[in-house]
Amino acid sequence: MSNFYLDNPSLRHHLHHPLMRRIVELRERNYAEAEKYDYAPFDFEDAMDSYEKVMEIAGDVIGEIVAPNAEDVDHTGPSVVNNRVVYAPGTVENLKATTQAGLMGLSMPRRYNGLNFPMVAFIMASDMAARADAGFCNLWALQDCAETLYEFGDEAQKQQFIPRVCAGETMSMDLTEPDAGSDLQAVMLRATYDEANDCWRLNGVKRFITNGDSDIHLVLARSEEGTKDGRGLSMFIYDKRDGGVNVRRIENKMGIKGSPTCELTYKNAKAQLCGSRRLGLIKYVMSLMNGARLGIMAQATGLSEAAYREAIAYARDRKQFGKAIIEFPAVYEMIANIKAKLDASRAILYETSRFVDVYKILEDIEKERKLAPEEKEELKKYKKLADAFTPLGKAMNTEYANQNTYDCIQIHGGSGFMKDYPCERYYRDARITNIYEGTTQLQVVAAIRHVLTGTYLSQMKVYQEEQLNPELDGLKTRLAKLVEIYEQLVPKVADTKDNEYIDFQARRLVESAGHIVLSYLLLLDANRNPEEFSRSAEVYVTFAEAEVKKIEEFINSFDVNSLKYYKQV
Repeated sequence: MSNFYLDNPSLRHHLHHPLMRRIVELRERNYAEAEKYDYAPFDFEDAMDSYEKVMEIAGDVIGEIVAPNAEDVDHTGPSVVNNRVVYAPGTVENLKATTQAGLMGLSMPRRYNGLNFPMVAFIMASDMAARADAGFCNLWALQDCAETLYEFGDEAQKQQFIPRVCAGETMSMDLTEPDAGSDLQAVMLRATYDEANDCWRLNGVKRFITNGDSDIHLVLARSEEGTKDGRGLSMFIYDKRDGGVNVRRIENKMGIKGSPTCELTYKNAKAQLCGSRRLGLIKYVMSLMNGARLGIMAQATGLSEAAYREAIAYARDRKQFGKAIIEFPAVYEMIANIKAKLDASRAILYETSRFVDVYKILEDIEKERKLAPEEKEELKKYKKLADAFTPLGKAMNTEYANQNTYDCIQIHGGSGFMKDYPCERYYRDARITNIYEGTTQLQVVAAIRHVLTGTYLSQMKVYQEEQLNPELDGLKTRLAKLVEIYEQLVPKVADTKDNEYIDFQARRLVESAGHIVLSYLLLLDANRNPEEFSRSAEVYVTFAEAEVKKIEEFINSFDVNSLKYYKQV
């Protein structure tokens, strides 16, 4: 196998983005911990060197251990013994290796035994892990739940739980119930206060819980008796050591088989309130879900990477009619599109991660001291961009993962339908990405607000103002024309004031924004690194032109009265 960091130059490209200097300065508080911790950096170059070394370690562990175990884990899967999950042997080895390599708690502060790395680095490790085994990526990346605990828990809770995550214990977020899927306001798992023991007790059922037998759970439960909406929900911390939660069963899934998706029964389970009552869904879960969606963006990108590598390797090796199939236009077009969508996915993944890093770090600093006026503006700017780019990226990247793994199988022909090649596993694993942590349709609901209020348009114009190498001027001009189309389409739909019609066209408007934003990001990547990204920029802009013009034609020719023909009621 190989080192999944060193064999992928695009990762180093994104790790060394110009905004990283600002992120590192904020994260390290101008390197104030250098004297207290021997592994804390003393300047920007030292910090980047640390990131490089840890990413290289991660790439080695993932390439040499996690990837070779993936097929056996997919075939074996976890099991339930005496109401407890037993991981597949390969999963146990994976968790042991990543823990021993110090890859747990990457983004946690040093005072809790973490490495204090920015979100960009954490997401990069997730990207690599998903390329190896998307199911294991779920288990490893759920340590990101500790971000929510760090943000909203009290100091005693942070001291109690975060060092355990850094030492290798796993986490889960217990949200969904049999009658509460996307509509989390319907959650009914009951939380009651036990005055005699000064704790909360949880009773009820949770379903579809990823890594549901984890060591530490964040649980959404109804703490306010008589309520039926989100205002009656609070967040709780459940420690597996206290008992009271059993695994009823593991779901028999299509993909990500190494990741146990559990149905759980809570019977008087002891728990701690995290944060304030009534804010569980309104504030804490929304933050938790946004972090999870960024993780799924990474998972989808890693799957696209795996699909691209498998597709191009097979196409170069497979010969038909006297030549390798990669020489046929029908095949090399598919591979070029897979690569362009992969590079575009990675571009928005790390752009979003950088936005999240800046605003989250500034929010954390605000707990320590008053922010300067310019810092407040910076926080506001990047929070808005993160809120806009998270649903857009989650929608685009996961749809592309499905398309890319589909095309990977198609390139393999009949062989791709067999289990002799890993592409069928990639295809099965990818299918969940545009469903969990909010379906693509729900991401559109979140993103359309930023279409209608102009967030995406403003950022397109920011990108348009960037100075590029002269050889990219042609692509930049073509993109400017797509922006003009987009500027015409948005008011054409919005000015109808017909909410049903706006909802109907929302997907098309969001996709248009996505195609243009991803095109600009690839253009900027090609400007910094033409050898790595110029081909993908050309292919993706051509693809985006076709897609946006198709959407333009549909919207311009659509009669609002035609909505009735789409209703199957």
